[in-house]
Amino acid sequence: MRLEDIKSVYFLGAGGIGMSALVRYFISEGKFVAGYDRTPSELTGRLVEEGARLHFEENIELIPDECKDPASTLVVYTPAIPADHKEWELFRNGEFCVMKRAQVLGIVTKNRRGVCVAGTHGKTTTSTMTAHLLHQSHVDCAAFLGGISKNYKSNLLLSEKSDLIVIEADEYDRSFLHLEPYIATITSADADHLDIYGNKENYLEAFAQFTERIREDGYLIMHEGLEVKPRVKNGVKAYTYGRESGDFHAENIRIGNGRIVIDYVSPWQRINDVELGVPVSINIENGITAMAMAEICGAAAEEIKSGMASFAGADRRFDFHIKSDGLVLLSDYAHHPDEVKACAASLKELYSDKRITAIFQPHLFSRTADFYKEFAQSLSLFDKVILADIYPAREKPMPGVTSKLIYDCIGSRTEKAMCRRDEVIACVEKEKNNIEVLVVLGAGDIENEMKQIKEILENR
Repeated sequence: MRLEDIKSVYFLGAGGIGMSALVRYFISEGKFVAGYDRTPSELTGRLVEEGARLHFEENIELIPDECKDPASTLVVYTPAIPADHKEWELFRNGEFCVMKRAQVLGIVTKNRRGVCVAGTHGKTTTSTMTAHLLHQSHVDCAAFLGGISKNYKSNLLLSEKSDLIVIEADEYDRSFLHLEPYIATITSADADHLDIYGNKENYLEAFAQFTERIREDGYLIMHEGLEVKPRVKNGVKAYTYGRESGDFHAENIRIGNGRIVIDYVSPWQRINDVELGVPVSINIENGITAMAMAEICGAAAEEIKSGMASFAGADRRFDFHIKSDGLVLLSDYAHHPDEVKACAASLKELYSDKRITAIFQPHLFSRTADFYKEFAQSLSLFDKVILADIYPAREKPMPGVTSKLIYDCIGSRTEKAMCRRDEVIACVEKEKNNIEVLVVLGAGDIENEMKQIKEILENR
């Protein structure tokens, strides 16, 4: 099926952050867009306002008539949809054109110059930052992002004048192997998704295969020290980046008074006194590779500098909800041990004189089983940890795998507690007068409690 022949697009899992960008794209293309998701959210509410017809009950009767013609309907699904889902069975067993989100993204972006950001962590912030640098410059770009940009209140950017398209390249289910990058960045490659890959070697091999897909006139920018062994085509220009070393790096780093200012150094130029709009340590490295990609795409030095200062961040990525002298509240999507560790280190650097409390909701039983010791080690960097139940997402419970695996391994210097998911608000109410800095961590549904947590802390 050619995209131009499609009249209707039906999404199974429409509310996922990656799926929702495609929902928005097909709405912008004038297609009839409908779909299912398990639960309504703020994001699905926005999609409905923008024109998508969504429902939240597994019921084939709720599929609109416009999406029942196999000749003109494209069905897009997420691997998280269970095989026995009634709507999924209907489409799968019919004569419909059925594609994974990653396949559709690959087709939609095929004739554009893809600026693709891959990595175990850092990819959402880095891709959102890169999109902002380009979009606010004379170069411009479109973007499919894995988070909501605070600058644009969306995970989709469109452009009528640029063939550049920034893409968050997701390694889950080998999705990024459907892309053909013009520029590919790899931010990190710490083993994850072992339910898919089986072991670290297979995980690293997928990143090597990703580098093979870079166009012959393209670029690879890889963080220094990664175990990935790239296999690029002849003609591809390969560079490294790092905080203070690599082809692209920072010098003269100044951190203090809630600000981070650096000098950016590339093989071609130096841009002095670049201020980070979101001043956390990990954004030094994210910013270096974002600036590198923007520079390669033709953004001017002053555009890069002003874009970095005006970057507002992405939802749930070091996302401040309260930021005052006496109280700090933020949420972060960290759901891998190294992300939790990076978050803790950044907060310790910013608030070295304050007590830092973390509420953590583990994401997936399989990830908890694989990395519970590493999670405990990272969480031990906080002064207090409150552990909520595991968020299952696409998985069924695994015998013996609960948050207590992590709890039991947290170091003795860290105060710790466990609470059921439905008791999180009560835990905050009980702790409120002891909180100086509170970070709510995880990729599950705990973000839904941020509004109420903020109210409790502001009214204490």
